[in-house]
Amino acid sequence: MVCRPLPALVLLALGLATACRSKPSEPDVAQLLEQLKSSDNQVSGKATLKLIRLGEPAAGALGVMLADADPRTRETAARTLWGMGPRGKAAAPALGTALSDRETTVRVAAAMALENMGPAAEAAIPALVKALRDRDGQVRQWAVRALGSIGPAASAAIPALETASKTDAVRQPAEEAILKIRGQ
Repeated sequence: MVCRPLPALVLLALGLATACRSKPSEPDVAQLLEQLKSSDNQVSGKATLKLIRLGEPAAGALGVMLADADPRTRETAARTLWGMGPRGKAAAPALGTALSDRETTVRVAAAMALENMGPAAEAAIPALVKALRDRDGQVRQWAVRALGSIGPAASAAIPALETASKTDAVRQPAEEAILKIRGQ
């Protein structure tokens, strides 16, 4: 029997057929979370971008990460969830809990993430209302914005926003949030 080499076109077609059938593997969320904790900004930055692109499959694990002992890790998790926007919905309750964190930077990042989530942050409304009384002005500002971005589902927050608009430096954003919630 004589073996003849296959023509290059046939080999190329076989290679393309195989490539089309193979599905790219999903990123390893656990590995990306470890990289996110890295002190090397390049490593953690690349992990952040990959987790943001991944979206929903990583949101729950990032929510768990919000309870980490290291405040830098908690803040990084919240900032990564900010990048996900509504796709981070599974972490909304954990972000609500993070609004009570002892570290101001974590509370601000959590409120920012909830604001960027829009209506998907509905689960955090009670925590956002509580955050309207936070000792830090930035936390209050972002909590107001988050309630406004949730929209009509946050109608129960209107009395707290009205109070905040009278007694706090968040007057204008609170008035704007009330208008958004009322659909005006």
